[in-house]
Amino acid sequence: MKVVIIGAGIGGMSAAIALRQIGIDTEVYERVTENKPVGAAISVWSNGVKCLNYLGLAEQTARLGGIVDTMSYVDAHTGETMCRFSMQPLIDQVGQRPYPIARAELQQMLMAAYGIDDIQFGTTMVEVVGGDGAATATFADGTTASADAVIGADGANSITREYVLGRPVTRRYAGYVNFNGLVEADDAIGPATEWTMHVGDGKRVSAMPVSGGRFYYFFDVVEPEGRPFKKGSAREVLRQQFAGWAPGVQALIDKLDPMTTNRVEILDVDPFHTWVKGRVAVLGDAAHNTTPDIGQGGCSAMEDAVALQWAFKDNPTDVDAALAAYQASRTERAGDLVLRARKRCDLIHAKNPETTAAWYEELRNEDGTNIIRGLVASIMGGPLTPLS
Repeated sequence: MKVVIIGAGIGGMSAAIALRQIGIDTEVYERVTENKPVGAAISVWSNGVKCLNYLGLAEQTARLGGIVDTMSYVDAHTGETMCRFSMQPLIDQVGQRPYPIARAELQQMLMAAYGIDDIQFGTTMVEVVGGDGAATATFADGTTASADAVIGADGANSITREYVLGRPVTRRYAGYVNFNGLVEADDAIGPATEWTMHVGDGKRVSAMPVSGGRFYYFFDVVEPEGRPFKKGSAREVLRQQFAGWAPGVQALIDKLDPMTTNRVEILDVDPFHTWVKGRVAVLGDAAHNTTPDIGQGGCSAMEDAVALQWAFKDNPTDVDAALAAYQASRTERAGDLVLRARKRCDLIHAKNPETTAAWYEELRNEDGTNIIRGLVASIMGGPLTPLS
């Protein structure tokens, strides 16, 4: 059996490794010519870490992961710690420490595990068709690739998704842009083993540890879609947006490199439950493009990869049954995470200011129990974190 995978992102590479584990011949095609991930880092929550462990990457993942022992919420203006709590109860409940990981390093790890020389870079798919008993991808240079199935892990603007649904999909602007990057860890910003979150005015500033003595940081700025931005101007924009915020935020703005700070408009896609058409299926952002507000986008893609492997393992000679089983196992779970993230997005960014103000007050009386309960609720429910 042979499967073509379109896209060498987190989902595509995880799927390629997972299918190869059970003896399926795979070919991976990627439109970019080199590894340049969008975004500085990714929160790999315990469900995602368990997927990487399952793919045989436990040691490498632990080596790349930042250690988050505690989490804190800090008042944006006063710098007062609203709450601080240990992450150990979460680890105890789900059986695995989460790891924030620099995105480029995670991507490189997955590519190396599969074999970088086995990835066809610089191949842009322009069409995909799934006929009887086979599927074919056509690329911009006129070449084609045919297989028993094509898995479209081709991202948020997926061509595969349009084919599967038979229509284009309009992504929804979530109402904010995210500035993010990596910076050397500094106690002036926050403790080196703590995820520090400044909140106020419907905005947030986050710093969390990744390996190598660095923080992954992000700033959420609520503004209209499509606002012009000049590369290299992040410090000026952030100083204006976060004027009067606490010293830790100012220290982060002073320390960041404006030229390597990314600016990403945040969008998502309404959940849908048709992931398969003939011998073509979607996976990852193509199937469940989500906002990053609960940190489950990449984790959900890795869950897709494990579920896809299991579906083929259970249906080793019937591709159609395997893809149907994959779809049945994933659409509800993935769609739920999209809606959870959307709800969290609206709370964080003050879609209803009164609700957000009430949340700030709750944080001042929080011992971590409710926050960990919410995190655990998102972590549980995947193939390797089944609900009891």
